[in-house]
Amino acid sequence: MSKVAVVTTGGTIASTRDAHGISRPAITGADLLGNEQTDIDLRVVDVMSKDSSSMTFADMDRVRDAVADELKDPGLDAVVVLHGTDTMEETAFLLDLHHDDRRPVVFTGAQRTFDHPESDARSNLAAAIAAGLDISSQGRGVLIAFGGSVHPAAGTRKADTTALDAFRSLRIDPALLRTPEPLPWHPISNTRVDIIAVYPGADRVQIEACVSAGANGLVLDGLGSGNANPTIVEAVRDCVGAHIPVVVTTRVPSGPISPVYGGGGGHDLIAAGAVFSTDLRAGQARVLLAALLSDPDLVGLEKVFDRYSRFARTPPFRR
Repeated sequence: MSKVAVVTTGGTIASTRDAHGISRPAITGADLLGNEQTDIDLRVVDVMSKDSSSMTFADMDRVRDAVADELKDPGLDAVVVLHGTDTMEETAFLLDLHHDDRRPVVFTGAQRTFDHPESDARSNLAAAIAAGLDISSQGRGVLIAFGGSVHPAAGTRKADTTALDAFRSLRIDPALLRTPEPLPWHPISNTRVDIIAVYPGADRVQIEACVSAGANGLVLDGLGSGNANPTIVEAVRDCVGAHIPVVVTTRVPSGPISPVYGGGGGHDLIAAGAVFSTDLRAGQARVLLAALLSDPDLVGLEKVFDRYSRFARTPPFRR
C-alpha cells in the first residue's frame, strides 16, 4: 500500500463561507480527505490553519520542518502540502531550495472553498496525491499540482485570481531534473528582505524606509527588462556600499530580464552593484535572497543567486 503524508496549513482548500460570504479556514485535513482514498495510507499532519496571505517566513519555516520530519519515515512515498494560493509559490519554492530527497513533495490548494457547490478542493487534492505517487515525479523537487497541470515550484506563479488553472510556469519541462543542488538548510525567519516597487517617478523613500527598518536585503520589482531610474540607481549604490544586497526583477509577467539599458536602467543598476534575477519574479526572488542571506557560510552570493534564478522553458505538463 502506498503511503502519503498530507500536511495542512489552511487556505481556501480548507475554508468555508460564513453567513456573510466571508471565507475562513475551518476544515481539518481529516475532513478534507474523507473516506475516499481506501487504497492509499494517508497520514494527516495539521500544522496550522491560516489564510496564506497571513503567512510569514516563520510559518514557512514551520512548513519546511514539518515536511522534513515526515520524510524521515523511510516507508513514506510522498508528501502533499495543502496551502493557500496567495503565497503557495513562495512556500513551495523555499522547500524546493532545500529539498534533498528524491521523493516528491507536492503542493496544492483550491480557488473555491470546500463548501462551494463546485469546489475544486477534492479534485486538486486527488491530483496532488496522484502526482506524488507518479514515478515520473521522483527527483523533480517540489511540485505544484493545480487545475490539471503539474508545475515545478521554481519559476511558478499564481497568474489568475479566479481561474481554476491559476498557476503558470516558466520552468515546466516534466522531464527536467533539478539542476542546482539543494541549498543547506537555515531558517529564514530572522532574515528581513523587502520588496520595493519601481514605477514612473519612484524615489528612494521606500528604500530608505526599509533600510531603516533593518532590511538585510532588498528586491526591486522593476520595469521592463529590469529597469528603474537614476534616483533608484543611486539608492542601490548606497545600499550595496552598506552591505545590503539588492536584487532586480520585473513586474512584467513573463520573459527573462537582462541589464541592457542605461539612463537608470538595468546596465546602471548592475554597475551600482545590483544582482539580476533572470527568471524569478519578486516573490520567489525574495525567498531565494533570504535563504542565501541566512547561510553564514555562503560565499559568492551574486553567482549563487544567478544560478538559482535561471530556468528552462518548455510546454506544460498536463494530466
